[in-house]
Amino acid sequence: MTAVERPVICIDSSPLLVRSAGVKTYLYHWTRALAAARPASIRSFLAPREAAELNHDGGPRLHFSQLAALLLLNRTAGIFANVAAPKCDVFHISNLLRYPPRGPKLSATVHDLTSWIVPQLQKSANVKGDREFASRVLTAADGMIAVSENTRQDAIRILDFHPDKICVIHPGVPEAYFSAAPILRARPYFLSVGTIEPRKNIDLLLTAWASLPPSFREEHTLLIAGMEGWDSATTMSRLRQMTRDDASVEYLGYVAEAGMPSLVAGALALVYPSLYEGFGIPVAQAMAAGCPVITSNVSSLPEVAGGAAILVDPRSVSEITGAMTRVAGSSDLREDLRRRGRERARHFTWARAASESLRYFDGLVHS
Repeated sequence: MTAVERPVICIDSSPLLVRSAGVKTYLYHWTRALAAARPASIRSFLAPREAAELNHDGGPRLHFSQLAALLLLNRTAGIFANVAAPKCDVFHISNLLRYPPRGPKLSATVHDLTSWIVPQLQKSANVKGDREFASRVLTAADGMIAVSENTRQDAIRILDFHPDKICVIHPGVPEAYFSAAPILRARPYFLSVGTIEPRKNIDLLLTAWASLPPSFREEHTLLIAGMEGWDSATTMSRLRQMTRDDASVEYLGYVAEAGMPSLVAGALALVYPSLYEGFGIPVAQAMAAGCPVITSNVSSLPEVAGGAAILVDPRSVSEITGAMTRVAGSSDLREDLRRRGRERARHFTWARAASESLRYFDGLVHS
């Protein structure tokens, strides 16, 4: 490749094959934005065979041949990677593919440090896999993208990455959120979005909701949207019981991506008391849709909110209920949060993420 040619970038798309949420959402929109910005330069590896709408389900039933190829590459220590992967100047790897092809510059996205900071909130197999991937692959990478400054600092502090090796490129928000028309429901509702797993802190949110005065719960609804995740049996049992016994709680299950913007736009507020996030896509999406946000004062969430949300201690029932009560009781506060949230969300576009990523890739090749 000469200095005037644009590098060919190969994106490992294997996370699109599995049942996932945050990483899959990121990869789906990011790869499409990259291809739209520079179509001749982008290649995909282990991607679904047919272009489809974002679906958080997945597995062997849908993508048998690609997952079989992934398993073969990993079990044979990647000896076929150079043959299987497209010819490229940069190979951007995910943590599902354990062995990259030799030759291209190696790049990766660091989404979070969950497996180091809160390993108890992650499957033990995932913790082991993440740590092995970091020690074998990330340490050998020529460069990395962090989805937030908080994640970048975590990686520098915990994994001892050189600061010059990792740059911050925030994810974007799909355009549908910026123009979403709110759905209409009989009662105003608070909304919680995310896979039902310990890190999302749904149990404490349910405790907080139950502690609100009956008169408040008679006038408002708590909607929870998300598929069942890891270690969710106790939470799901409680959630289903509350849905049966309390008319103010409703579990929607998995909501398809096409239905999310209007659902978010219609909420009185998004309540997102996560215990740890590398970025926190639902917060950015809610702000873009003009939905007030109540979220945690930990990890990357204050960075994403950028002063446009109410921040609470995610382990404090009183702070969460206090924030919901304030939002419900003040139209001025809601309007202020909507205005500041929309302004903050303009920073999070996929076109911007793609442009910054392509500059990063160009610099990586020519460094």
